This record gives sequence, C-alpha cells and structure tokens, in this order.
Amino acid sequence: MHPRAGRADGTHSMARAVFALMSPRQRDGLRKPPPNELVSGARLKSPSQPADGHSVPSYDLICIGSGPAGEKAALVAAQFGRRAAIVELAPRPGGAMVNTGTVASKALRETALVASAMRRRPIPGYDAVAPVGLSMQRFMARRTLVQMEEHDRIEGGLESAGVEIVRGRGEVVDANTVRVTRADGSSELLNTQYILIATGSSPARAKGVDFTHPAIVDADGILELESMPRSLAIVGAGVIGSEYASIFAELGVAVTLIEPRSTLMRFLDEEIREILKQGMEDVGIRLLFGRATSSVEGLQNGQARTTLVDGETMDTDCVLWSLGRNGNSRGLGLETVGVVPDERGNIKVDSHYRTACATIFAAGDVIGFPALASTSMEQGRIAACHMFGIPFLTRLADTVPMGIYTIPAIGSVGLTEEEAVAGARDIVVGRAHYRDNARGRMLGDDRGLLKAVFDRKTGALLGVSVVGEDATELVHFGQLAIASGHGIQHLIETCFNYPSLTELYKTAAYDALAASIPYRAAA
Repeated sequence: MHPRAGRADGTHSMARAVFALMSPRQRDGLRKPPPNELVSGARLKSPSQPADGHSVPSYDLICIGSGPAGEKAALVAAQFGRRAAIVELAPRPGGAMVNTGTVASKALRETALVASAMRRRPIPGYDAVAPVGLSMQRFMARRTLVQMEEHDRIEGGLESAGVEIVRGRGEVVDANTVRVTRADGSSELLNTQYILIATGSSPARAKGVDFTHPAIVDADGILELESMPRSLAIVGAGVIGSEYASIFAELGVAVTLIEPRSTLMRFLDEEIREILKQGMEDVGIRLLFGRATSSVEGLQNGQARTTLVDGETMDTDCVLWSLGRNGNSRGLGLETVGVVPDERGNIKVDSHYRTACATIFAAGDVIGFPALASTSMEQGRIAACHMFGIPFLTRLADTVPMGIYTIPAIGSVGLTEEEAVAGARDIVVGRAHYRDNARGRMLGDDRGLLKAVFDRKTGALLGVSVVGEDATELVHFGQLAIASGHGIQHLIETCFNYPSLTELYKTAAYDALAASIPYRAAA
C-alpha cells in the first residue's frame, strides 16, 4: 500500500489513538463541534442603522484569516474596546501555524524523538531499536491531540474577548466592506472600519509535477500520509524540507535530501550548519547538494520516481516537494482597492503593516519574509495598534530569534560570524561545546555548540547561534542580553544553575575573554 492510500478504518484508528493519549481532564474538556456558521457562541449582527439613516460600520476590525496574525490582531482590538471579527474558511482556527505547519510538524518531531530516545541515550545491556511498522495513525496521534488543544485555546480566547468568528470565504468588496461566502453558496456583506489580510501562505507547487499521485506530496500533504514510507525523497533543503528529513530519518526511514544550491540554509552560521549536516548524515540522511531535479513522476506501483538533471534517478515510497511558499492572496478582491500582490502572492506593506489602501492592513506569511509564526503574531498586534492609535506595541523587536526544529535543533539571533565580518565589525568569537558541559553530557549531545559573537572593543554581545539540544530555547537568553546591551562582563558575572545548558553562555564568554584580552567591558 502506498503512503497516501486510504484505509476504511483510518479515521477511527486515529480517533482511538488520540483518545488514548488524553488525560481524564482533557477528555472531559472536549469542546462541542462548532455550529455551521460561527465557531464562537456569538451571533453576527446585521449592519446597524442610526437614527439619521446613514450606515455605520458593523465592526471596527475584520480579520480575514485566523492564523497567528489574525488571531492576535483581533484580540488586541477587542481588549482595547473595539468590535472585532475573524472570517475563516477552515473548520477550525489557527491557520497553517496549527493545522499544517509550526505546531503540527513540531509535535511530530517530539514524537520521533521519543521513539528514538533509547538509541540516542542507550542503556548498557538493553538493545533498543526504533519501532518497526509504526502506523501513521499512532505516529500522528500526539500531533492531533496538540492541535485539538490549540484549537480550543484559540476559540476560547477569542470567545472570552468577544471576538466573533464568521465561517466562510472572505473577499474585499471595497475599502470598508467584506463579503463572506458560506459553503452553501449564501453570502452577506459586513461593514468595517479596518480590514486585516492574514491569509497566510501555501506550499509552492512546480508545474509538471502531479500532486494528485498518492506518493507525491507537498508540506501540507505529508501530514496526510496513511502509512509510514520506507523511503522518502525531499526536494528542497530549506527549513521545512530539512525539518521533515530529520523527523522521518529519526524513525528509520531512508531519506534523501536534494538541494539545487551548494548547501542547505545558507543564512545559517557556517560552523553551525556543518554540525547540522554531520548530525543528519549520522542518522543516514543522504545529502545531495548542487543537484537540480528535472522531473518527479508517479509510478503505477504506487512509488514516485525523482530524476535529477545529471541523469540519476531514484524510486521512493514518497516524494516531498519543498521548494518555497506563496502568499494566499488570490481571490481576495484586493485589486479592486489598488492592492496588487507580487508574483509570489505576497502583499507589500509599510512599517505599520498598511497596504496601498489606507484602511487595509496585512500581516503574517502573506507579506513574505520572515514568515515565522512568532513574527506573524507580533505583526498582527502591531497592525491593530496602529489602526486604532493604541500606544501598546508600535514596532517589531530589533532582535528576532529564529528556531529551526531539525535534529539537532538550531537557534539563532543577531549577527552570525559571517555577517559581522561582512559588515566590517571588529569581533571576537566565543565557543562553548556541549561535550564540555555537564548537562550536555547527561543529554548525550557530544556535538552541540553555542557560538557567541562579541564586539571586540566593548565586549557587547552581537549575536548567538546554537546547534544542539534545546537550542531553540537557549537562544532567548542571548536575545535578552543583546536587547539590553549586555556582553562578556555580564555573562561572566552571572551565576547560572549547575548543571544547565544555559551555563554555556558563561563558557563562551570566558572563551571570548581569553581571545580578546585586553578589552573594555560593556557599560
């Protein structure tokens, strides 16, 4: 059976697996299915008519899309006394962040790590192997449970704040009107002072690749596999492709990662990237860099064949196409108000997230880079604050961390060594290896590295890159230190818990100190 072949009991198997994971509290707390038109209990009201007969906006803000940007914008508006609504086409809220992207893939990663934990941290005399024949229903159960809990959190928070969720497809009619078309074909017009486009993005699909074949999927389709593939080819070694390569390789799937450029994720610190590549090769991932794909075709036996430009072919149970994403801006009626997306579907905005139309804002993946769930949340909040003159949050933070949930994970904030050198900064680099840290040794991570970039003259911290266990958490301490102007002196003077990975910062500071004496401590 090919990976995406349906099974009659698939849905029930998933439901049983998810229910088995629930605690009694979680089982008792399951929310009832949303009604046909509204997710929250609130009812939509018709546009009101004042005594003088002139129409007034029904809402202060309508967000099209309930992903991180739309959710947070609506919450800020409602919490500051504005009437807000979200128009959402999908059955449950959260957008790609919850349903197909961030939450889903990271939950899968944690399940994969649990399944392989004994291999990574062996016990003498105990022969642990990854489970053989693991069903996709059981593998996906934890992901599904986390998604359900996130759905409940979002719906509960919006309902508590008084935000209405309107079910249907939203379309901009004019600068202050949104048409909502429901699944049954009926529609209604909603008036509003402001509109936020928060429709997210979708995987880019290459022409000539048959995504209807069950063995050929994109980043959304990989989550719908019915059986665990024995072999997987991934075209594109960006963040998403690299994360899924790590997840499936951890479970013993034979993974080939194909990247047309010279290496993966070139924005990473070079030293950190090399450690990631070593970790990938350790679990058997075949890395093919500088190798372009000429075709991907489905085979009659249920597999897929990937052909490279140089003529090499490979047949695998599944092919994941992971080369970029496009903004979900098509069909929104934006052209009628003078807002024209670019060729990738991304919408151009100013520093306040306002589009070319004064009453229409956009935030999240639909505006392009950096397209992170964390920045999307902040962009939504900032946009709402600028709409209504709320002196709460006016700009995105100068230091935005990045977390890549590969195995090993990567966290980065501020300047990499290469960026600092390219900017003609006089720097000194401090390194701290996990193998020299007690907590790192306990975790069995002998390759992890925290790399800190300091200003040679002042000792101020300019950037941090981490690869290894808890890298995506560790990076936040560096973010705070950069934002507050701290550096070598502060890190040396700080007393950290022992044993802890956070102590890597002190080790890196001493390493930089040894390389930079004499220096003047940061003020």
